[in-house]
Amino acid sequence: MPFQVPVIDITPYVAGGTAGERARVAREMDEACSEVGFVQILGHGIPEVTLDDLAAAVDGFFGLPLETKKSYRVTGANRGYSPPRSESLSLSLGVESAARMNDFFEAFNIGTEARSFPGLDLSEDDYGLNVWPAQVDGFEAAVLGYFTRAGQVARTLTRIFADALGQPADFFESLTDHSIDVLRMNHYALPEGTVTLDGDLTGMGEHTDFGLVTVLWADQVAGLQVLGTDGAWHDVAPVDGALLVNLGDLTARLTNDRWMSTLHRVKPPIVDGGIVRRRSAAYFHDGNVDAVISTLPSHLDAADELAYEPILVRDHIRAKLAGSRQGKANAAAVREAARVRAAAGREAGKGDPAADSGSVTPR
Repeated sequence: MPFQVPVIDITPYVAGGTAGERARVAREMDEACSEVGFVQILGHGIPEVTLDDLAAAVDGFFGLPLETKKSYRVTGANRGYSPPRSESLSLSLGVESAARMNDFFEAFNIGTEARSFPGLDLSEDDYGLNVWPAQVDGFEAAVLGYFTRAGQVARTLTRIFADALGQPADFFESLTDHSIDVLRMNHYALPEGTVTLDGDLTGMGEHTDFGLVTVLWADQVAGLQVLGTDGAWHDVAPVDGALLVNLGDLTARLTNDRWMSTLHRVKPPIVDGGIVRRRSAAYFHDGNVDAVISTLPSHLDAADELAYEPILVRDHIRAKLAGSRQGKANAAAVREAARVRAAAGREAGKGDPAADSGSVTPR
């Protein structure tokens, strides 16, 4: 069977479907999360104009001179600008890239701030303060408009997850009512045009996402690859009108890996031998900084009991960020690192062929 990323229409949860329709969506989600860990969603409710405004804001910022963009770097927080080669996502799993080259993408992050929750005693050290580029007209309004809509989608997804896992409808609310949510806008910064790739040039290294769920808007351009259960890398691009969704580490911990935090990476976007522009915006719904994530009792293995020790969201996020942004290999990501190394060995054994092409089949 060819690799497939399921496409699920979540309209019954967005627009008030019947109980039977919602149960069907929950079953489809459970199957997709168990077998792939990636899914494409239609019926998400984000207007086309909101996506167009986001794309224009992304283009406006990344089109600025490099020195201007660098003025929006933020030290010590997951906010602001990250220049090309300033991060290495594979180190968030404790794996050094084969070419020992940092990732060739640039990014700009905004997110929730501690002051967004005035009734709680939270620290900006765990969240971060946003910075807004004054040189791009309408940037803040466009980005915040999408951020709000993507957050609604993420919370709809956790409602579906609760049903799919047989949990109370409000199960995720206690884990996410002051969630660390981040929107990362990415631009793959190789110049457009014909190029000879030197070595193992990486757009974004192998990694899993850190939190509960990620909602991804992306160009329909080659580059994103997902590691399948067959141990091979497969190309993935969104179908018309769809958002890509993948699970994060914390959801995998909740389900004892029955639902997968799927490894993914971005290779240089090449079409007909030339580099093309590729943009994406990932909304990370990571959970409350002070929440403890433990495996659900319904998902404990009878022989081994807990697959994971309970973990504080703050500690997990800090370890992952220290890998990607500070070059400190994350020694705790044992399972994920083993999967990356196994896939690398498989590719090396085949002479490092191009990744298999993935098909997307609507349901």
